[in-house]
Amino acid sequence: MKVYIESYGCTFNKADGQIIAGNLQENDIDIVGSMEEADVIIVNTCYVKLPTENKVTYRIQKLQNDFPDKKIIVGGCMVEIDPEKLDKVAPNASWIGPHQLNKSAEVVKSTYCGEVVRESGFSKESKVDVPKVMDDSLIHIIQICEGCLGACTFCCTRFARGPLNSYPIEDIKEEARKAIEQGACEIQLTAQDTAAFGKDSGEKLSDLIKEVANLDGDFRIRVGMMHPKNILNDVDEIIDAMKHPKVYNFIHLPIQSGSDKVLSDMRRGHSVNQYLDIVSKFKSEIPSLTLAVDIIVGYPTESEEDFNLTVELLEKIKPSLIHLSKYQHRKGAVSSSLPEIPHETMKRRSKFLSEIKSKITEEENKELVNSNQKVLVIEKGSKGGFIAKTNSYIPVIVDNVSLGTFVDVKITDATATYLKSELLG
Repeated sequence: MKVYIESYGCTFNKADGQIIAGNLQENDIDIVGSMEEADVIIVNTCYVKLPTENKVTYRIQKLQNDFPDKKIIVGGCMVEIDPEKLDKVAPNASWIGPHQLNKSAEVVKSTYCGEVVRESGFSKESKVDVPKVMDDSLIHIIQICEGCLGACTFCCTRFARGPLNSYPIEDIKEEARKAIEQGACEIQLTAQDTAAFGKDSGEKLSDLIKEVANLDGDFRIRVGMMHPKNILNDVDEIIDAMKHPKVYNFIHLPIQSGSDKVLSDMRRGHSVNQYLDIVSKFKSEIPSLTLAVDIIVGYPTESEEDFNLTVELLEKIKPSLIHLSKYQHRKGAVSSSLPEIPHETMKRRSKFLSEIKSKITEEENKELVNSNQKVLVIEKGSKGGFIAKTNSYIPVIVDNVSLGTFVDVKITDATATYLKSELLG
């Protein structure tokens, strides 16, 4: 039996796909690289935004039309968030919910034999130190916890991922140790909110980072998204942990809006000033910090004044990476009961922020031109050459190097999304 797996969405969901593959492989089921070879196709869905919902829905429908003789299994967030729609789109498909990955092999075997099996619902099953089939031996993703403590009004992902479930530091450390021994040079610690780690178990994110960073080997750690409200009382210790030379000088700290009123409406649990205080402390202690932020444009209660406050905030903090999303209703989200702002207003605000985004990020990157950087080479470029990451996790294009190595380069040019370089020495 042969299975093809297609995963969408975030780093966490990508790791879910790797766990599904590991479970199948452990049960003597072959993973193949194309749909044409497969007997069973698994679509591991994301459902965070409406465009992604439309994309995975279309994909499931297309696969059923293009491969009528193959069995289809749907996994990921759609299974928990919108089972009614999924049942209409694919009435004959089996399901593997994101908390049922340990049942992947039995679902595949039963589906292959003609049954429709639907495994969903929550569990406390650990996703650490379990069999995985990695897409890239150099980059190893470790899910440190699942679920969150938030109540954000715009979010539907929390309905799929459930309440917080942190995994033990020792287990995470052991998985990282094995990965490094097997050649991984980048460890990605991921979660719906890494800052929530340990708030259910009594352990701390800062301790986890230090424990992994102190492992033997030459590697780097990328810490995933942190909700501002969950690091308010632990900022100094997290900063101290992230000063470790093996940790990228990078934080992903979503703000969503520069307006306290909108943040309150979103139930974010923190103020703009609290956010600014966190950013100020990080930048003062880690001057080379790369700050990535998320912004939602056009939340239903966002006035023109609120939008202008967001513009002011971005121009003040000058983040190196800005992820922009146009607000759209999501199934089950509290804000979906509110009227959306006019489409033209949304379009205008989004265009304005996109222009600011490009300007800010390009200016930030251009400041690095003519600087010397030590970079880690992690992947081949799609248009030739290689992609490396600076210690601040900024992508750099470099030629004539080997994957998995650290090299010294001089930055020769910059765009809003990456740097260009030449080798030194």
